[in-house]
Amino acid sequence: MALGDIYEATAGDSTDLYYVDTEMYDTPEYGSIYILDAERPALVDTGIGRRYEVILDALEEVGIAPEELAVIAPTHVHLDHAGGAGYLAEACPNAEVYVHEVGVDHLVDPGRLWEGTKQAVEDQIEFYAEPEPVDEERITALEDGDTIDLGGHRLEVHHAPGHAPHQAVYYDPVCDGVFTADAAGICTPGTDGVRQTSPPPTFDLPQVLADIELLQDLDPSALYYGHFGDFPAADRLAEYAEVTEEWVAEVERVRAELDDDEAVIEHFQEVTDATEVWGTRKGRDEERLNVRGVLRYLDHRDS
Repeated sequence: MALGDIYEATAGDSTDLYYVDTEMYDTPEYGSIYILDAERPALVDTGIGRRYEVILDALEEVGIAPEELAVIAPTHVHLDHAGGAGYLAEACPNAEVYVHEVGVDHLVDPGRLWEGTKQAVEDQIEFYAEPEPVDEERITALEDGDTIDLGGHRLEVHHAPGHAPHQAVYYDPVCDGVFTADAAGICTPGTDGVRQTSPPPTFDLPQVLADIELLQDLDPSALYYGHFGDFPAADRLAEYAEVTEEWVAEVERVRAELDDDEAVIEHFQEVTDATEVWGTRKGRDEERLNVRGVLRYLDHRDS
C-alpha cells in the first residue's frame, strides 16, 4: 500500500464506497478517507490537512469532479479527521460540511483547536497542516438522530462522545456499515484484532464502553475505520471493549508500581508492539499519546 492508493470497500454489503490511503504521519495504512459515490457524493473524514490534494485526485479517479462533491462529513474535529475540511471545502465549492454541533465552532475558527492539537500530539505536529477555517454558512450542525440524505444512500448520525465530545458515527443502511470514527478503536489490514486509542484530553472509559454498546445495537455487517480500512464487524466490537478495559487497567497498574508518570509512558513505549505495525517513531509516539490520555482520565476519575 502506498500514498494515494484507492481501495473499494467490500466488507458486508458495502457498495459505492471507496477509501484512499493518505499516509498520515508518513505512515502507510494509518489514515483512510472514505468516498461514497452516491447521487449526492460524499467524503467521510478529511485527513490531516497535509496532502489534501491526494483526496481530490482520488475523487477524480472515482469519477467525481470537485464541483460535484455534495457532502464533506468529518466524524469529529480532531485534526487527523477534520484537518483537511477547510482545504477541501475551498476546492469543492458546492460541498456542504456536516459535523456534530459541538465541533462547529472549531471548524469556523480552528485557532484554539490548532493550539490544543500541538499540546496533544507534541512533536508529531510537524506532520500537520495548520487548518483553514470553514465558512459558517457552509456548515450544517448535526445532532444525534439526524440523517444526511445522499440520494440512494443516507448517513444516520449517532453521537458517540467517549473519544471526543464532538464525535459522531455514521450508519449507512444500504451498506449496512458504520463509519466508526475512533469509537471502535484502530484496526489495520496487516494485523489481527483491534488496538486501543485513548488520546488526551477527553478520553473517557465509561463513555467509550457506552459507545461500543451503541455500535453493537446498530448491529452492522461492516465497520469502516478511520484507522484503517473496512472489515466485517464479526466480534470486533466486543473485542475492542475488552482491549480498552484491559489497556486502562494495565496503565493504572503500572502507574501504581512506578509512581512516576513519565516512567509509565517510557515503560509502554519500550514494550509496545506498535513499532512493528507503524515503525519506530510512529509506534512510540502512538503509545505515548494513548498512555497520556489514560493518565489524564485516571486523574479526572479520581479527583
